[in-house]
Parts: sequence; C-alpha cells; structure tokens
Amino acid sequence: MDVQERLDELAVLIEDAKAMPLSASCLVNRAQVLDLIDEIRQLLPESVARADELLADREAVVQDGRREADRLLERARSAADRMVTEHEVYLAAVGESEAMRSQAVEETARMRMETDDYIDAKLATFEIALNKTLQTVDRGRERLRAQVYEDLAPEPTPAALDEIYDNQR
Repeated sequence: MDVQERLDELAVLIEDAKAMPLSASCLVNRAQVLDLIDEIRQLLPESVARADELLADREAVVQDGRREADRLLERARSAADRMVTEHEVYLAAVGESEAMRSQAVEETARMRMETDDYIDAKLATFEIALNKTLQTVDRGRERLRAQVYEDLAPEPTPAALDEIYDNQR
C-alpha cells in the first residue's frame, strides 16, 4: 500500500471513532492509530524516493523534449534554408529562361528581317530578268510581225521608193 491509502485509512478511523458527549473530541484506538502512523512513516521515505525518481525522470523527460525540440527546429531550419535555396534557384532559372526567350525572339525577328530582305532582293533580280526576257520576247515578236508584213507587202517599185525617200526629207 502507499502513503495515500494509509492516510485515507487514518481519516476513516478518526471519522468512525466514537464521539464524546458534549465535546468535539472522540475516542480512537491508540494502538491502531500509532500502527497506521508507523506504516506511513515507513512508506514516506519510499514515496519521497519515488518522488525524487519522478522528478529526476521529469528532468530527463524535459531534457529529452528539449533535445527533440532542438532537433526538430534544426530540421525545420534546414528545410526552410533548402526551400529558400530551391526558390532562389527557381527564380534564377525563371530569369535566365526569360532572358533566353527574349534573346530567341530578338534573334527570330532579326532572322525574319534578313530572310525577307534576301527574298525581296532575289525577287527583284528575278523581276529584272523577267522584264529583260519580256522585252526580248516583245522585240522578237515585233521582228516576226515586221517580217510577215514585209513578206505580204508587194515589192516597192523604184518610183515608189523615190517617193518614200522624198517624203522623208
């Protein structure tokens, strides 16, 4: 039994004791009360030792809790640092990708302008070649027409040639 049970027993013994008439005093069995007090005295050192053990355990538990809390805080700080680093890496990657995208857009625009200029120059050259070809075709057709008319026209007589010659003067 423990101290608390013995103290409860002592309280019951006193509560159940026969009361003295016209007094707050009561009659208790002296031997029984003294035995209970001796048992309580014997149990007290054990209880005090257990209380000391509990206090020591409490201190150990508190120390363990503090160590665990410190460990958790360190892990949380590490995780936070890692997350911040990862976020910084992400932000750097986003910035670099934006720069690369901007550079690609500029390069594409420049290449498109160069391509347009090249195509325009080639088309202009082709247009000139086509115009020369068209002029050559027109001259050739004109010659053919002139030759056909000459073949169809009668030979001018010397008198007609003199008249043409005189009109041109």
